[in-house]
Amino acid sequence: MATAPRPRTTTRDPEEVTRRLTAWLAARLPGAEAVGVRVPESNGMSSETLLFDIDHPEPPVRACALRLAADPAAYTVFPVYDLPRQYRVLRLVAERSDVPVPRVLWLEEDAGPLGAPFLVMERVDGRVPPDVMPYTYEGNWLHAAGDTERERLEAASVGLLARLHDQVPVSEADFLAAPGGGSALRRHVEAQSAYYAWVVDGLPRSPLVEEAFDRLDALWPRDEGETVLSWGDARIGNVIYDGFTPAAVLDWEMAGLAPREVDLGWMIYLHRFFQDLTVGFGQPGLPGFMRRDNVEARYARLTGHAPRDMDFHILYAALRHAVVMLRVAYRQVHFGEVAVPADPDTLILHHASLRAMVQASYGN
Repeated sequence: MATAPRPRTTTRDPEEVTRRLTAWLAARLPGAEAVGVRVPESNGMSSETLLFDIDHPEPPVRACALRLAADPAAYTVFPVYDLPRQYRVLRLVAERSDVPVPRVLWLEEDAGPLGAPFLVMERVDGRVPPDVMPYTYEGNWLHAAGDTERERLEAASVGLLARLHDQVPVSEADFLAAPGGGSALRRHVEAQSAYYAWVVDGLPRSPLVEEAFDRLDALWPRDEGETVLSWGDARIGNVIYDGFTPAAVLDWEMAGLAPREVDLGWMIYLHRFFQDLTVGFGQPGLPGFMRRDNVEARYARLTGHAPRDMDFHILYAALRHAVVMLRVAYRQVHFGEVAVPADPDTLILHHASLRAMVQASYGN
């Protein structure tokens, strides 16, 4: 994914979406017009984003971002895309913490206006560490920054997790609880197992993913720890930075209830994923950035909670990421972009590192 064209993510006609958005906006702000409608280069694969401006004498916000629920015809990454749930998360985080999130202007639950429900939010200016090509590659703003600047960004990013976990009352986030019984962690993992079953329904299964689930059971924490509101997709590629300071935290569709270490493991592993890719293509990457020991120590200083069972949680992050990557790969198969290989595990871009984790041979 890091070196190839982005997979197809939509079958919608941009001009038609623009026309219908303008009609919808005018019904809410008489005389208003949506102008400069465009798709950002970093448009995600689990939903679609449109950027536009409001032309009106008194707009609530002039610069907007619209999050459109995934196009069912585009072989969606997730089985359900619950925008009202995301709306509630954004409002809760904004009201009960100082973690910066975009201001939500409208939630449209009717699929009629644009063909799917959508959120309209304040657009926050700044820079996002890129996924394609990854920020660990030479030639982008974060790689070109100095060590001191990257240190500042790392500290501020870990601080986002600390404040989210410490400040938002978990009692007000019970709508995020995964179904089933047992602990929050058990429910979280069982939901991932159900997601995997959905991904491979009628398609080749992944022996590696199934081995990783078995390995999780062997490593299961004796003390699962405190349950918090978990961002779910906690990585620097989902943050808009003003300079090297977080200005807005994005992408809450994977939010849930889980131990603190679920977000920490994801943040640590997703950086390592990009770092491993970069080294594999002959570049040094950013070996001193977002190191596991530094991230864990920084989080402990900020919260007073020493992260524990991190081998489990980093394996869990790699496993979760593998299931998403498998779904993305099968979507490419669906659109005729790739063929199913003899070994379906090779569809997982980081299958070698995941196998090393399962075999307990992956270095820190």
